[in-house]
Amino acid sequence: MGGGMFAVMRRKVATSCGICVTLGLAIGLVSSALLVQGCGSSEELTQMPVEQRFELAMKKFQDEDYLDAREDFRVVTLQFQGSALADDAQFYFAECYFRREEFALAAYEYDLLVRAMPTSEYVARARYQRAMCSYKASRPYYLDQQETRRAVDEFQTFIEYHPTDSLVLDAEARIAELNAKLARKEYENGTTYMRMEYYRAAVNSFDQVLEKFHDTPYAEEAQLKKVEALILRDRHGEAKAELDRFFSRYPNSRFKSDAEKLRKEIEDKLSKGGSSANHLKLVAPGGPHTQALEAR
Repeated sequence: MGGGMFAVMRRKVATSCGICVTLGLAIGLVSSALLVQGCGSSEELTQMPVEQRFELAMKKFQDEDYLDAREDFRVVTLQFQGSALADDAQFYFAECYFRREEFALAAYEYDLLVRAMPTSEYVARARYQRAMCSYKASRPYYLDQQETRRAVDEFQTFIEYHPTDSLVLDAEARIAELNAKLARKEYENGTTYMRMEYYRAAVNSFDQVLEKFHDTPYAEEAQLKKVEALILRDRHGEAKAELDRFFSRYPNSRFKSDAEKLRKEIEDKLSKGGSSANHLKLVAPGGPHTQALEAR
């Protein structure tokens, strides 16, 4: 009986071993087939002509598969540098980064095209897109405006190099938009200084708006705010001259009634002979009150 049981067990073990060997062979064959297939596909891609490789990349790009498209465009730029499609591939390689909102990397690749392929038909578009990278990276007006200023410079460079390009009007519109943001930054700085009673700093901020961004919507109000700040500094003569400029520049201003009130206030002050100069003569030079007035 014991011998029979051992015989049965030996048959089961043998059967199991046979199954394992069969499965192992099957898995090995499948793996080998997949490996051969993978190697074949890889070899096909490597040997693919530049036109087909670029077409494959463009298909992925149009399908918004920017990661895979980027790799194919990169292959074209590296393996087929002297081909007619090298600049196309470089431009769309940069576009893949742009579409994925990786603006710093996109900007670098657009710059590379402009520097390395100066005769390419894509140079104008690359310059424009380079500016768009900074435009997209521009932050709200109350934060740092480094990218905003960079975008303005780059759009202006685009216009200078390509004055007849179809995108010039768009670039000019974006410059106006960005300048308005920079003007608002300075204007809001000025109003903040006014609330803090730092009137000299406020005048400086409003001057920045008037000198650098005179064609923005903030210039008109900045000029009137400058008048207010000068009045609060007891600079009534300067305030009157600034208000005269305001009426000359903006005869139909929506702030005309406010300007008239300021004019009356200035005339009243001047008729009474009050001025900061007379007041400061009564204060010892270098005293704390003098320093406070100078800060304002």
